Amino acid sequence: MSLAIVHTRALCGLEASPVTVEVHLANGLPAFNLVGLPDAEVREARDRVRAALAVAQFDFPQRRITVNLAPADLPKEGGAFDLPIALGILAASGQIRVEALDGHEFVGELSLDARLRPVRGALAIALAAAADGHALVVPAANADEAALARAASVLPANSLLEVCAHLEARSEILPHVRREAAAPDAAMPDLADIKGQLRARRALEVAAAGAHSVLLFGPPGTGKSMLAQRLPGLLPPMSEDEAVASAAVQSIEGGFDPTCWHRRPFRAPHHSASAPALVGGGSVPRPGEISLAHHGVLFLDELPEFDRRVLEALREPLETGRITVSRAGRRAEFPARFQLVAAMNPCPCGYHGASGSRCRCTPERIARYLGKLSGPLLDRIDLVVEVPALEPAELATAAPGESSAVVATRVLAARARQSERQGGVNAALAPRAIERHCTPDAAARKLLEDAAAGLGLSARGYHRLLKVARSIADLAGQERVGVAHVAEAVTYRRALDLRRRG
Repeated sequence: MSLAIVHTRALCGLEASPVTVEVHLANGLPAFNLVGLPDAEVREARDRVRAALAVAQFDFPQRRITVNLAPADLPKEGGAFDLPIALGILAASGQIRVEALDGHEFVGELSLDARLRPVRGALAIALAAAADGHALVVPAANADEAALARAASVLPANSLLEVCAHLEARSEILPHVRREAAAPDAAMPDLADIKGQLRARRALEVAAAGAHSVLLFGPPGTGKSMLAQRLPGLLPPMSEDEAVASAAVQSIEGGFDPTCWHRRPFRAPHHSASAPALVGGGSVPRPGEISLAHHGVLFLDELPEFDRRVLEALREPLETGRITVSRAGRRAEFPARFQLVAAMNPCPCGYHGASGSRCRCTPERIARYLGKLSGPLLDRIDLVVEVPALEPAELATAAPGESSAVVATRVLAARARQSERQGGVNAALAPRAIERHCTPDAAARKLLEDAAAGLGLSARGYHRLLKVARSIADLAGQERVGVAHVAEAVTYRRALDLRRRG
């Protein structure tokens, strides 16, 4: 038979779109034509496939070979099409049975000695293949990742010869058995390492309880980065759906480690990161740091050092939990339900307001530095807390604080109350849900109204203050939001107008 059809997938944003590899052999001068909007990596498959078939001792047809990757208007990139192209040529030339390809999808990059190399997006591809009821043949190096899709039948192979032997029933590739979730990492940073800083520790607990964003500011060396690094240890374990969603994004980027399954991601990009690196982009849209931190923590250290346009790009995803990347003729949407933790100094030199009068920054320079943080961005940050410098004597005599495990127990109980009450975390409550679940008592409402008027809060700021108060009440096990809860929440909003500190 001179025509063969092989099924595979192309990554398009977070989706793995079906692609049909059609291989046709015709009479005429030998040629190898590859059509269907392939990029440079896909076009190079011609040389890899030719060499791999020769090394595996298959006959390479000396005919006019046309390979069509359908649909033709869907861009294809990467080396994952090597294996389906090679199998299509073998089936079209009669060296393997065409009907053996039915019910299977294939992805894999071929080395010149016919071995299979791993590809990006194995988990996203496995999820899509399972939804269509197909078995997925993947390189063995991708098997652990692909098998995280519970319903998928994943067949791992080390080489083209193994795949052909399986299709010809000479040997069988057994479905890969999914590994159990990794045990918690005992080496995760512990909150007990932080001495003093009781207010900052409390703010971190409140942030963890309601999935709120938090900004830590203070002089260098006071523990801001240490506090941020300990937030993942306070968060509840990931649910199965959260783990799959987070892993699928990292799989598309090619950086997922199966041993980190069920562990919340912690991303800390450098302040030199560009807007596409942070929120996603590229000619072929790829997820950025905010999507790679999906259901985890995004830590932005030295916040004012980021380009202002980069910071402004965070405003929409902080509100919606999603980011849409649009390019000419292409549009991709990525999830970005991350928890933002940012850290900054009070001035360029870092010592404004610190004891000893070490700061040499002029008021204009301080104002310019703090002015990089726009009002709309600050309005989307729920808690701002100062992390002051501690005296050496205080550090030496400070008793160890509570461990992450103790605090995480309270956070887990607060999250359980939120899940039972509203089916999600407080930070994600919509306005109508806020009215229903965050109703304060009479005294608390009066304090809330006075605070909103005194601080000049926007409607968004008012709602965010109320959601923080709801999280504080959940930590206390209270059904209603009371005065004490609102009062504590107000202290975290009062610090939001950082520019006045200059």
